[in-house]
Amino acid sequence: MRKSTDDVLGREKFNKYVSEEERLEFLSGLLQEVELIEISEPVSECRDPKDDKFLELAVNGKAECIISGDGDLLSLHPFREITIVTPRDFLEAR
Repeated sequence: MRKSTDDVLGREKFNKYVSEEERLEFLSGLLQEVELIEISEPVSECRDPKDDKFLELAVNGKAECIISGDGDLLSLHPFREITIVTPRDFLEAR
């Protein structure tokens, strides 16, 4: 999961929003706050199997919300009572 987060935050499309340094600082802070989740209930319900890992983490971690820009995940909203929203929608709802 960390590699996936590193890969996404390293994308050039984010350069116009935040600097690479800010993204690395965010990731460093995030890693200090994360909780390891044991997967006891596998999930394979997303039309993109590579995204099942996010659903597994949400289900097994008893998440209330998944924040993603991924269309395959967003199309499942809501998933087992877990809200799936874009970052923009999440921030606007706060």
